[in-house]
Amino acid sequence: MPVSEFKAKCLQLLKDVETKGDRIVITKRGRPVAEVVPSKTAAPRLRGTWKDSVKILGDIVYFSDDEWESERD
Repeated sequence: MPVSEFKAKCLQLLKDVETKGDRIVITKRGRPVAEVVPSKTAAPRLRGTWKDSVKILGDIVYFSDDEWESERD
């Protein structure tokens, strides 16, 4: 990808690298000068990891001192 195109679309391209794992080779006058790859140290996304695994029963803000019970499958 020519450096001028990368410059014009930089933010969207970086988002694609992060989310899709794309690899981009940036060229200047047809010669590769840089490569953009996903970071190996990126933190895993935590949003939604507990979806469908936790079930809330009752009021979680105001609860009593009664013994707690858990529901198992």
